[in-house]
Amino acid sequence: MHKDTIHTILKDTFGYSSFRGRQEEIITDVLQGKDALVIMPTGGGKSICYQIPSLAKEGFGVVVSPLIALMDDQVTALKQMGVNAAALHSNSVDSQTVYADIDKGTLDVLYVSPEKILSMGFMDFLKEKEVALFAIDEAHCVSVWGNDFRPDYVKLSVLKEQFPQTPMLALTATADSTTQDDIIGQLKLNVQNKFISSFERENIKTIARSGLKRKEQIISFLRQHHDEAGIIYCLSRKSTEQLASSLKGRGFKAEAYHAGLDAALRRKVQTDFQNDDLQIVCATIAFGMGIDKPNIRWVVHYNMPKNIESYYQEIGRAGRDGHPSETLLFYSWGDYVNLKRFIDEGSAEKDFKIVQTAKLDRMWQFATAISCRTNVVLNYFGEYKDAACNHCDNCIHPPEVFDGTRYVQMILSAVIRTREAVGINVLIDILRGGFTQEIKHNQYNLIKTYGVGRDIPFLDWKHYVTQCINQGVLRIDFKDGSRLKTTPLSMPVLKEGKEIQLARFVPENRKKKAKITKLSIDTTDADSNLVATLREWRTDKARELGVPAYIVFNDKALLQIATLKPRSSAALLAVEGIGKVKLGKYGPAILAMVDESSA
Repeated sequence: MHKDTIHTILKDTFGYSSFRGRQEEIITDVLQGKDALVIMPTGGGKSICYQIPSLAKEGFGVVVSPLIALMDDQVTALKQMGVNAAALHSNSVDSQTVYADIDKGTLDVLYVSPEKILSMGFMDFLKEKEVALFAIDEAHCVSVWGNDFRPDYVKLSVLKEQFPQTPMLALTATADSTTQDDIIGQLKLNVQNKFISSFERENIKTIARSGLKRKEQIISFLRQHHDEAGIIYCLSRKSTEQLASSLKGRGFKAEAYHAGLDAALRRKVQTDFQNDDLQIVCATIAFGMGIDKPNIRWVVHYNMPKNIESYYQEIGRAGRDGHPSETLLFYSWGDYVNLKRFIDEGSAEKDFKIVQTAKLDRMWQFATAISCRTNVVLNYFGEYKDAACNHCDNCIHPPEVFDGTRYVQMILSAVIRTREAVGINVLIDILRGGFTQEIKHNQYNLIKTYGVGRDIPFLDWKHYVTQCINQGVLRIDFKDGSRLKTTPLSMPVLKEGKEIQLARFVPENRKKKAKITKLSIDTTDADSNLVATLREWRTDKARELGVPAYIVFNDKALLQIATLKPRSSAALLAVEGIGKVKLGKYGPAILAMVDESSA
């Protein structure tokens, strides 16, 4: 296959002038009949790696995915570009047309669920057809070392046995080196090179904070992201409903999403979110895996995820269009304890529990890190780096660390002398020598540690107490009125002088702003009136077609149009995401709007 062919398909069909990262290398290998393992972060352009070879080779590409919503989304998007794509899964409604297109040789890309491709007779059916390639999406599901192991995925090894000459791609956004090797072995891939793209998302600002007063912190965060779409991930179904209700009470357009809701309601929430009719979804991890919405501006984790793979996959749903985005992770020792209990009480084998516990520990280390958070993730995935990223909170405002053992000893001593009967605020009042009614009534002013920290401001003490909780030397007993209690890690600090590092408190108004990488085309001077006109037109067109608005054009394309103000079809093709098919469909209308805005 001539090199120019794939560049022509890239431009004419997908509307892009150049490949990203290692996409061209991967596509070239596949066109030469080679297998490939592709590790590329969410939004990094994995789908191009199998879609273009499917169009460039004879026959049709078969893509195996466990995510029905994502399959249907990609089929809709490809059809908008003039590609004949289809999906076969449990919810398919027009399978006869799909089979007819395969028989006629007119189908380009076929998405199938693992259950479908492994079903009786379907493998034999494929053997009679010209399959250009197999792409196994979410390939980490094949590995017991991955973050979402699915036993049915292991059975996909039969594809290499039945189709030994057909190139196969295994693709995933998150896999450490152990998982990568296991994917290759489980799928029987003949891989010469691993294609591992950088995991760094330079357009995403990453923040982690203590989970105290999460709702208040979220309200403040949302006020900084007025009318911007985002997802809040919660650990429990109950939390999603309570948080969504609370946010709606504050005037935000928010809904809950979890597997326990009625299927019709889940579909409505997803559709409204895709169509920009809903700003916020408070969800369990059941939401988002099948969403290819490019203008999600932020992701919040109400609870700490169980591992770095899950966390990084979920924050990757923000900023897929390349625009600056923000993620906020809340964490607490209580989150850690709950997740550890889920592992311990689960029915998995001992070895699997050991792996999951180790991954949970790494997630805790990430959340409580006082160094570059991006590097923690990169190093975890084997992309070693020690230079500051300048887009995580620890790089933007590096914490000043000091030996805080003496302060921690004061805190622990006060907790013990009050017989573990006080919460955070009362404890701080004791340390600062306050004389509130509670202190007076319980005679806390008579204990030895009363007033030992009166020279330290209240917010500083709160910062230090929170770090004690985060480092596990103190815990909050939520079943006992949120009183502070000691842990097995307390006594080595109090009695043996075990050193504890604390980060100094820095008020938010003194913290430096993030340096976030901007788009290749600076859209800061985009005509706001033209943007509004284009968005209104896009909404009407999307409703007319019955597709999400971003399937017509994403925000990035609209901003580029409003910046460049193209006056001809050739100029319009310079906008990323506009190929010949979309130019033919929408070009005249767009050019007319540009002309009118300049009149």
